Amino acid sequence: MALTKISTGLTQFNDKLLSSGTQANRPSNPSNGQAYYNTTTGRLELYNTQGGWHSADLSGAQYDIEYLVVAGGGGGGGDLGGGGGAGGYISSSNTVTVGIDYSLIIGAGGAGGGIVRYSSIGVQGDNSSAFSSTAVGGGYGGTYGNGNTSLQNGGSGGSGGGSGSGDAGNTSTGGARTSGQGQVGGTAYMGSPYNGGGGGGAGAAGASATSSAAGNGGNGLQWLDGNYYAGGGGGATFATSNPGAGGLGGGSAGGIGSAVPTAATVNTGGGGGAGAYISGSRPPGGANGGSGIVIIRYTGSQRGTGGTVTESGGYTYHTFTSSGTFTA
Repeated sequence: MALTKISTGLTQFNDKLLSSGTQANRPSNPSNGQAYYNTTTGRLELYNTQGGWHSADLSGAQYDIEYLVVAGGGGGGGDLGGGGGAGGYISSSNTVTVGIDYSLIIGAGGAGGGIVRYSSIGVQGDNSSAFSSTAVGGGYGGTYGNGNTSLQNGGSGGSGGGSGSGDAGNTSTGGARTSGQGQVGGTAYMGSPYNGGGGGGAGAAGASATSSAAGNGGNGLQWLDGNYYAGGGGGATFATSNPGAGGLGGGSAGGIGSAVPTAATVNTGGGGGAGAYISGSRPPGGANGGSGIVIIRYTGSQRGTGGTVTESGGYTYHTFTSSGTFTA
């Protein structure tokens, strides 16, 4: 039977009044079977003396959401390596049903390449998923492969990792992207000064290195919340003063000489910066990629639960920085 609002906080249900208000202002001494409209969650609730307040059956009630899914970024390669590729970036929309639980998975960033010469490729980032959308983890950064292209090439992923450097005359390629989720990685400069390629970002390919600079990570994309996500990691350099910069959206810069690159920003899906020259007791290695994220938004005040809830500009946002459940 239809409900008719007759005054603030009260609703007509046949000849009875249904109270409404925030979750914090639920009736303090409810009776068994009492109904209450929770304005915090946008749900009708019923009270049971043995189990407390429960959402009433509103099967079929639905509302629209917009969401972002970003996978974990790839780790930067060690030993004159390439930057890690950004995690895959998916921006989409969906219709959710009130009371239904939706599981979300947040991918971890890939580890940076180690400190063993000629085998220090990074690790691909982990996938993130929500609402049947799976963002692919960022590709790893390649390493100085001493002519071994399987090590020098950047890894494939949401965005491709940058390739590592090598001796003059060698060749290497940046990692491939996942269509619709990111861009390819850049190529390295072979021979002195051994500059690595930049990892791809969601919005731009990783830059290829030149004789004077390592490749910058590709920039990410700006989502509806105004923030950038999924930037690629920068390539490393041995002798120049120009390591690759991290791409906008959490990507970290590559190393120079024996300097250690910093990890990509957490919960952005940024690619890790590449490590530079491994020598003696000064082993920098590559930097870790940033973990992924899932963000859900819809118009109006809070209706669902799960994640960190904020309101801005007429929208409610649910931000998940670790795997969990969104209840519509």
